[in-house]
Amino acid sequence: MTEAEAASHATVLLVDDEASIRESLRMILEYEGYKVEEAGGGREALATAARIDPDAVLLDIKMPEMDGLEVLTAFRERGYRMPVLMITGHGDVATAVEATRKGAFDFFEKPLQRDRVLLSLRNAVENHRLRLESGAARQEPDELIGSSPIMKQLRDTIARAAPTPATVLISGESGTGKELIARAIHAQSPRRDAPLVQVNCAAIPDELIESELFGHEKGSFTGATRKQTGKFVAADGGTIFLDEVGDMSARTQAKVLRVLQNGEVEPVGAAKTTRVDVRVVAATNRDLTEAIAAGTFREDLFYRLNVIPVHSPALRERAEDVPELVEYFCRRFCSANNYRPKSFSDEALEAMQRMTWRGNVRELKNFVERLLILVRGDEVTRQDLDSFGTSLGADAAAGMLDAATLKEFREHSERAFILRKLEENDWNVTQTAKAIETPRSNLYKKLDQYDIQREDHGD
Repeated sequence: MTEAEAASHATVLLVDDEASIRESLRMILEYEGYKVEEAGGGREALATAARIDPDAVLLDIKMPEMDGLEVLTAFRERGYRMPVLMITGHGDVATAVEATRKGAFDFFEKPLQRDRVLLSLRNAVENHRLRLESGAARQEPDELIGSSPIMKQLRDTIARAAPTPATVLISGESGTGKELIARAIHAQSPRRDAPLVQVNCAAIPDELIESELFGHEKGSFTGATRKQTGKFVAADGGTIFLDEVGDMSARTQAKVLRVLQNGEVEPVGAAKTTRVDVRVVAATNRDLTEAIAAGTFREDLFYRLNVIPVHSPALRERAEDVPELVEYFCRRFCSANNYRPKSFSDEALEAMQRMTWRGNVRELKNFVERLLILVRGDEVTRQDLDSFGTSLGADAAAGMLDAATLKEFREHSERAFILRKLEENDWNVTQTAKAIETPRSNLYKKLDQYDIQREDHGD
């Protein structure tokens, strides 16, 4: 694609409280082939960005209500990755430099130099296009969306913990984004260019987890037809993320403790150990202090893992972030699936803020995508939430109460309960079986009995 073609496909958002500056910039950019949208202040800029998803932003620093630095921060907190170029007056250069450190692509002093602005903007748009094509922008781990105080505190904790070699224990309910926190810690650490290896301890059978984590020698057990490298060795020099660490067996816990104590891995069936340099980040949705009291989790391992504790907040703890999350999921889903952008009415967003969200952000994401698919208009309304939003709410309750017999009522309620738990655990049957404390084989029988399939819940 030529530079002229790139410009003709790019939309630039101009944000400045001075209409004369916006007008002069608009004339310059439209002459070069850019599509241009304007905003006279920070709040208008955020609303406009939600509507058009710009390819680049030209953003003035000195503005009433919200200054440019606050707008830039809000863009990043809402998951926008487009380049932002700052415009500064004389004496604001230090602020512009700070904005660059916070992720601004470039900054210009007034009066603006036409050629420099166009060159930098062209480079910014091209850089953003290449990142989108390579998938890099979508893979950035900084998708911890929300500007609530609790999320700002979480990002601050990550920024403090990431540069250190200390182990981190992330606690929080299922669906709150513990994996995103782990990825953010790795991405902001000195190990960012080395591997991040993820292991879901709850999804691996007890008899295989040692082999998965530490590797095995050929012939070390029945079925070991070849040598296997373990996850710890694969993560050498980088980070290993032990998700649902509370589900490890006592024997595996002892081996993980050994790695943390002396950096040595012992593959199954091996005659000697292997030294590794790995940073451990663990996560759990269980209360490990209760597991210690029950004798199912080692206290010494807990203290080794819990050097830096990080709490992943439930969505109900930050309900004010729901509108930003909805906007982010809507923008990402529509872009990925070539859907016409849709908006959510204020009444719909207020209702969603009051909802329980037992499955947390994961449930909200599924909910938003379902509405985007099923609602025909350009705006999702409060009435749409009732019509299309849930398959376990009023419909399920009505089905239970309309049951003719006690047996039928039990079947309705059990089916609804299983569907709810499957969604909370992202339809991971093994994880769901553990969560509801039933054998996996029994859960599979229930799925067959009630003919439960993923599309039953609109996912």
